[in-house]
Amino acid sequence: QVQLVESGGGLVQPGGSLTLSCAASGSIFVIAAMGWYRQAPGKQRELVADITRSGITNYADSVKGRFTISRDNAKSTVTLQMNSLKPEDTATYYCNVKPVIGGQYWGQGTQVSVSS
Repeated sequence: QVQLVESGGGLVQPGGSLTLSCAASGSIFVIAAMGWYRQAPGKQRELVADITRSGITNYADSVKGRFTISRDNAKSTVTLQMNSLKPEDTATYYCNVKPVIGGQYWGQGTQVSVSS
């Protein structure tokens, strides 16, 4: 069994910054990709950013240049640095882990609200 613990969400004003962190624990296996998704009320869950084990990153067009994803393979952690936040970034953010052997795991979600 794998547990994903997220932290770092909160309320911030437009233009502000937040850092989300996710730590995987439990039956740790080789993790292929780690990433963050988000879901706003009434919308589908969408990919924000992900990163492969070798460090190749992928970002949604809406966050390119503002968000940075990184990971620590030794600690099984992934971090999302979010700068220049906009009201449209408001959503529940979910950590996602994809093992090499297949399947995926989700965190419980952390709320990010951007409002003045």
